[in-house]
Amino acid sequence: MTMYNRVQPEFLSFGAEVKRLRKAAGFSQQTLADLVNVTRSYIAQVESGRTRCRREFAVRLDRALKSGTTLVEVWDELLESIKSDKYPEFFANFPKAEQSADMLRSYEDRVVYGLLQNEAYARVLLNDEEAVKSRIKRQEILYRNPPPSIIAVMDETVLYREVGGKVVMREQLERLLELSEMENVSVQVAPVRYIRNVWATFTIATLPDQRQVVYTAKAYGGETSTSPPHVAFVNKAMATLQAEALNVRDTRELIRKVIKERWT
Repeated sequence: MTMYNRVQPEFLSFGAEVKRLRKAAGFSQQTLADLVNVTRSYIAQVESGRTRCRREFAVRLDRALKSGTTLVEVWDELLESIKSDKYPEFFANFPKAEQSADMLRSYEDRVVYGLLQNEAYARVLLNDEEAVKSRIKRQEILYRNPPPSIIAVMDETVLYREVGGKVVMREQLERLLELSEMENVSVQVAPVRYIRNVWATFTIATLPDQRQVVYTAKAYGGETSTSPPHVAFVNKAMATLQAEALNVRDTRELIRKVIKERWT
């Protein structure tokens, strides 16, 4: 059994937020431990998601880190997500890994990668208002401090496949251009051709301790895995895709061309 399978994703996400705020404050684990009267090893366990602290401890952490009610709110939200998860069962563990990730690499062959969709585009694809809100909320990680690195490779046909009409497509592709200029976001387009060992869409989440979680789409929904053979196979596919895809500058030029010629 992998360590990820032994750690509840909710606690892993909470721990990642504690670690982010601690580093932003310039504190070592020992400094924070002294401020909240616990051992350094306990702070390490909280940050790695290996222990479930009480809400009162989240209050103490917020006070020590001068983070307002940030950690209390995160803790309340995570507890709520345990009781009622808004994501499909097959996707249940991955959003929590996504929120904790240092890097996310994704391949899409039919639609724009979810973290890069605007609201109008997402609304056409999803048939539930709560699902739309959940998708947009996921995108908050693009602007956190520090943000994860996002590498999105999309099949060229995504640029041409109409979703919601010309206005929706034009605004969505303009949004892609805007996001691709962010320091932490790379967007590449893969040409329409057979690419060896690429059979489905997927996302690879690399966690702060360098463990990796993979989500792969399937006809019935999808699968989340930490199996080393699965992770290795998808990493190899991603490397091949990036080698075959246009670089980020040429991708921007292609997107601009498609906007002008097809969606204007």
